[in-house]
Amino acid sequence: MIICVLLEQEDRRLKAMIDSNSAAACMESLGNPTRLDIFRLLVRAGQSGTPVGTIQNKLNIPASTLSHHVSHLVKNGLVSQIREGRSLKCSVNFAQMHQLLDFLTEECCADESTQECAAPKACC
Repeated sequence: MIICVLLEQEDRRLKAMIDSNSAAACMESLGNPTRLDIFRLLVRAGQSGTPVGTIQNKLNIPASTLSHHVSHLVKNGLVSQIREGRSLKCSVNFAQMHQLLDFLTEECCADESTQECAAPKACC
């Protein structure tokens, strides 16, 4: 059973392709309320993304302020931008988001003793 737990922990480490510095940078980006609102709006939009103008209108943010905050999210790989004609569309980098979540939870409950090697605990 101990081997099973160790294998599960190693599997999680291999999945988490993000290091502490990258995770901290992502968390810093999301630590700003405006950037968090932008990110959550883009998560709701899904993989198709949202044009910058729509983000600006929905969140009532001036264009220069929005550009500043989106650039932080892009710099840390949480958001990508694609130009479609004259429109600039933003979308969440879901792979990066999941890597961050995996990094944050990879050792959840690791110090608790376990009797069986099953699915992750409910708290994780």
